[in-house]
Amino acid sequence: MSGLTHLDSQGHARMVDVGGKAATARVAVAAGRIRMSAPALAAIRDGSVPKGDVLAAARIAGIMAAKRTGELIPLCHPLSLDAVGIDFTLIEDGVQATATASLTGRTGVEMEALTAVSIALLTIYDMAKAVDKSMVIEGVRLIEKRGGKSGDWRAPEA
Repeated sequence: MSGLTHLDSQGHARMVDVGGKAATARVAVAAGRIRMSAPALAAIRDGSVPKGDVLAAARIAGIMAAKRTGELIPLCHPLSLDAVGIDFTLIEDGVQATATASLTGRTGVEMEALTAVSIALLTIYDMAKAVDKSMVIEGVRLIEKRGGKSGDWRAPEA
C-alpha cells in the first residue's frame, strides 16, 4: 500500500504529516457553473429573486465554506487562509463561478477553492429555486494551482 499518502503501513486512514514541509506561497483556482432558465437568470441579474441578492449571499457562503473545508472533508488539514475570493460571470444560460484561495503554508489550497465554488453554486440554487427548480450545477473543477513541491499546474482547456 505504499505510495498512498492517506494510508499507513497497515492500510488504515491517516492524516498526512506536513510538519517537515517548507511553508510556501500557494494559490488554487476552481470554477463551475449553474445552468438555469432565462427567467431565473433575469431575476438574479435584476435583483428580483424573492430571497434577496443571490450573488452577494453566494459569495459570502463560498468564502465561509472555504474556511471550514477541514471540517467538511475527512483527513483534510484545517488551513489558515490568507485570502478567498469568488467572482461571478453571468453567461448566456446561467452563472459561472470562479473561486481563488491562497495562503502561505505547508499544504495546498485546492480543496478550499473547490469547496468555495461548490457551496457558492449550491447557494445560488437555494436562493433561486423558487424561480427555477431545474437548475443544473456542472463543470466544477480545479483550473490552476501554484506553489508547493509539485509546482504549478493548469487544467487543459475544456
